[in-house]
Amino acid sequence: MANAIFKVPTAINEPVKGYSPGSPEREELLAKYKEMYNQAPIDVPMYIGSEKVRTDDKRKITPPHDHLKVLGHFNYGEAKHVEQAIDAALAAKEEWANLPWEQRASIFLKAADLLAGPFRAKMNAATMLGQSKNVFQAEIDAACEFIDFLRFNVQYLTQIYSEQPDSLPGMWNRLEYRPLEGFVFALTPFNFTAIAGNLCAAPAMMGNVIVWKPADTQIYSAQVIMELFKAAGLPDGVINLITVDGPVAGDIIFKHKQFAGLHFTGSTGVFRHLWKEIGNNLEKYRSYPRIVGETGGKDFIMVHKSAEPSEVATAMSRGAFEYQGQKCSAASRAYVPSNIWSEVKDILINQVKSFKMGSTEDPSNFINAVIDEKSFDKIATYIDFAKTQANAEIICGGNYDKSKGYFIEPTVIVTTNVHFKTMCEEIFGPVLTIYVYDEDKFEETMEILDQTSDYALTGAIISNDRYAINLAIKKLENAAGNFYINDKPTGAVVGQQPFGGARGSGTNDKAGASMNLLRWVSARTIKETFVTPTDYRYPFLG
Repeated sequence: MANAIFKVPTAINEPVKGYSPGSPEREELLAKYKEMYNQAPIDVPMYIGSEKVRTDDKRKITPPHDHLKVLGHFNYGEAKHVEQAIDAALAAKEEWANLPWEQRASIFLKAADLLAGPFRAKMNAATMLGQSKNVFQAEIDAACEFIDFLRFNVQYLTQIYSEQPDSLPGMWNRLEYRPLEGFVFALTPFNFTAIAGNLCAAPAMMGNVIVWKPADTQIYSAQVIMELFKAAGLPDGVINLITVDGPVAGDIIFKHKQFAGLHFTGSTGVFRHLWKEIGNNLEKYRSYPRIVGETGGKDFIMVHKSAEPSEVATAMSRGAFEYQGQKCSAASRAYVPSNIWSEVKDILINQVKSFKMGSTEDPSNFINAVIDEKSFDKIATYIDFAKTQANAEIICGGNYDKSKGYFIEPTVIVTTNVHFKTMCEEIFGPVLTIYVYDEDKFEETMEILDQTSDYALTGAIISNDRYAINLAIKKLENAAGNFYINDKPTGAVVGQQPFGGARGSGTNDKAGASMNLLRWVSARTIKETFVTPTDYRYPFLG
């Protein structure tokens, strides 16, 4: 039996590979991409307990940038598969929860090293193929961020377990961090492979068992995640992957007595609906479920008149259009002062017009496809709306084509209406709307910014005036859970910028921080008295 308090390896952010022409990582990744593109069609199962479950309902897997190409199929389940996944999770629970914490930690540390090495190209290529991320966007997400989540969360869990209360003479106080009583439902999005993996792994590290429903459009890399976990030695039943219709899953999961928590990233509307469903079933549960969610955003760039135009334009072009604007943190509205607008406009147009757009197979393409036809049609509707409005002008982009892939040009709209539709509503695509304000109305414009959106995920202030920066930090205190000074509002790094927002953007439980892991444990205080009293009388009674 172990009788030591173990020190885990110090977590260090995974270095981002450059993928420059001729580099070994570039050659390896592009070769893996071509291999996976040209291989025999894949058949992605559900992972339930020890079984790989297949059904007669096969759904196509196609690259968003090449939707006529069928990479394979995934197996769509039904209600019985949800029930089987819950049963498998609960069957694995006792043994997994009782496994010493360092044994659980070892599995996920091994997964991190496997992903940094032999799984790296495959995970990145699956993300490039299935989610249309370019080489760099796949690297910083599917490889580096996921590795960081695994390593840093192991470090955080040891910090949590080591936090213990003080004890007075004659007693010993201890604190246990038990896994939740039941199973956790992880509901994950298409846009970040790392988020999908972390929403499963974080609760599992703390001894919980998981039923995982990934987005249908992320299923290729989801399968690689399960292969990674299996290769790292994760026991059967700890994480169970199901592909079923959302309402079918919810109808069973949210009425189950052993439902213990929801780990969610997705739309605000869906999250609010799920919260209501949970609330309507509170009397059924053994414990009050933990609800952790990161949802929508209408992320902003606030610019001061002292800002450098080239810095502003670059923050916009990168912040709004990397990964086609399909990041929860992507800049979708900007407030630019009149004194520098002309310069900002010229630089921004030149930058956006220089973007290459096309398949992820070509690393020189900065812009790829949006995720699917539904998203394409929604984004196109916003662009078409802007074209018809007298108080808006499209200064670059505005075209789209879905004949081969779901391609939408990065589009910049300038409006004279601070409450223009695309300034207020989440679009989740490559559309940036700019409002040019009177350079002397900085504070008033920030008040409008703060009141415009129900969201509060990310935002940025760009200024060379420290008083203006300090004012923005105060005025926009509740407008963003991740706030950036002189930078784009994207690119949070695990261990450096814990990520999450409040208001309509979620519960702000900060993925990539110990506070998130604390949500997946239930503490028990134990007091042991060494010399137990034998008489009820206190001295004051004498």
